[in-house]
Amino acid sequence: MKLVLATRNPGKVRELNQLLSPLGYEVVSLDQYPGVPVIIEDGATFKDNAVKKATTVARFTGQLALADDSGLEVDFLGGAPGVHSARFAGEGHDDRANNEKLLRLLAGVPPEKRAARFRCVVAVATPAGQVFTAEGTCEGVITDEPRGEGGFGYDPLFYVPAYGKTFAELDPAVKNRISHRGRALALMREILAGLREEIKYIDGGSGG
Repeated sequence: MKLVLATRNPGKVRELNQLLSPLGYEVVSLDQYPGVPVIIEDGATFKDNAVKKATTVARFTGQLALADDSGLEVDFLGGAPGVHSARFAGEGHDDRANNEKLLRLLAGVPPEKRAARFRCVVAVATPAGQVFTAEGTCEGVITDEPRGEGGFGYDPLFYVPAYGKTFAELDPAVKNRISHRGRALALMREILAGLREEIKYIDGGSGG
């Protein structure tokens, strides 16, 4: 049974595949559906963007679709970059540019004022228009330089005091368990398991 991820980000696809495959879904990305239109993430909140992406992809592909929108909220910056996390340094800029801008804005700010959190909202949409959402967060501190080679996005700057490592230094299994995305998906697991059984029942009952 297919579950289409509303992303082409290879890091996110890899992470979500590890988290969702045990539920028995065939997890695929938008790379298998090149005709899906570009979805403008213009919502005011992570939930707005996640729901928009999931419903658009479910409607276009005719498959169950999962989307997430997530970002970094830095207290010293009033919650920025927030929903603009992926485009913090401007359109067309990469993770390195985003990280460099963040470090510039926090230059000279002491550790006790560098509190931050990753926030994620996951949305699952059915082709029939049902939508389910779940939210997860992970608290941390922004380092003064990148650390680690793993992960993606702001992971090299996001330090988790309880583990003494940044997200980019953590073992992927540990990161998946404690991350904002992992926590949101943990809340979504029961819903996905229920949808899988419901779809199997409908398919079986229709002789299809």
